[in-house]
Amino acid sequence: MKTLQAGDKAPEFTLLDANEQQVALNDLLKDGKVLVYFYPKAMTPGCTVQAQQLRDHQAELAKRNVITVGISPDAPKRLAKFTERDELNFTLLSDEDHAIAEAFGVWGPKKFMGKEYDGIHRISFLIGQNGKVAQVFDKFKTKDHHQVVLDALDA
Repeated sequence: MKTLQAGDKAPEFTLLDANEQQVALNDLLKDGKVLVYFYPKAMTPGCTVQAQQLRDHQAELAKRNVITVGISPDAPKRLAKFTERDELNFTLLSDEDHAIAEAFGVWGPKKFMGKEYDGIHRISFLIGQNGKVAQVFDKFKTKDHHQVVLDALDA
């Protein structure tokens, strides 16, 4: 697993959102910087806490010209349930074949309760309007993710 680093060109992607509409990174970058956060599975405890914190701090991110996009291997229907259940106010995208996760270098071996499997590592990328990775966030607790991002934007 070779994770993208600051300065790397972000892979272009077009993925389906919770409404099965195509969303392209290049289109999002026209409106500001993009926080692309990868999470393992919608509606699981850690992913829910992370999404709720991002939801509750969208206004602060927007003031800093940042658009939030969550990516997981979940199907659009599951993303729609997650969005509705938790009243999420940002876009979730479906990467069912994990091709984009692989392109960003966040798909790889994981361990849970003694079992090894391949899955998404919880890593986020701030993509500048030039299409390059401005910052990588890989050390945070789900409840603090939003604050780590905000602190980096203010630094």
